[in-house]
Amino acid sequence: MLSPPALQFLLDVDNTLLDNDRFASDLGAFLDQTFGEAERARYWAIYAELRDMLGYADYLGALQRFRIDSDNQPGLLQVSAFLLDYPFGERLYPRALAAIEHLRRLGGVAILSDGDMVFQPRKIQRSGVWQAVDGHVLVYLHKEKTLDAMQRALPAQHYVMIDDKPQILAAMKRVLGERLTTLFVRQGHYARDAQMDTIHPAPDLIIDTIGEVGELTLPDFKIPTETRSALAHAD
Repeated sequence: MLSPPALQFLLDVDNTLLDNDRFASDLGAFLDQTFGEAERARYWAIYAELRDMLGYADYLGALQRFRIDSDNQPGLLQVSAFLLDYPFGERLYPRALAAIEHLRRLGGVAILSDGDMVFQPRKIQRSGVWQAVDGHVLVYLHKEKTLDAMQRALPAQHYVMIDDKPQILAAMKRVLGERLTTLFVRQGHYARDAQMDTIHPAPDLIIDTIGEVGELTLPDFKIPTETRSALAHAD
């Protein structure tokens, strides 16, 4: 049996590896073209209500609710196809896959994402990310609240979480403490809107784009001495 890696990198997906804001813009344009401006606004209102209730984005769930007052519109089936067949590989940020490959030379790499159990895995598969991490993918309702399950699935001495939401990073840091290095990627609207003076603890590392991960060396990740020793011994 293979022993677990001393170091485990965890990557978020939306606005960390791929431009989910661009996807949302494309979806809005498609809804406008298919149903008109008023119905587009109704879909996004349903989406926002579900997001506030569930704590994660549920595009398919919003479409199911949207259908209630629009069931006679043939365009509904087109929206379903738009969502499930969307070319997410074209929305990967520059050098995102190269960043994953770089991290794989330093330790274990897995996806740790929030979302539903249909659309989010589909997105990860169609983007090419699933294959890039050899299927090491975890999708939870709220990843910061399921760290015990994450550690059972991905045991390691030290973790590095890479995410565009600093409040999520802070919540994870409060649980895992010095066993976790938090890396904040300033991409997407959540990152732009974050009030950094209210985030405690602050991220350990901050970069502007996911592509910059490929330029980081092991010491940059502030790995504890014992973990670095275990990595050196493994080499």
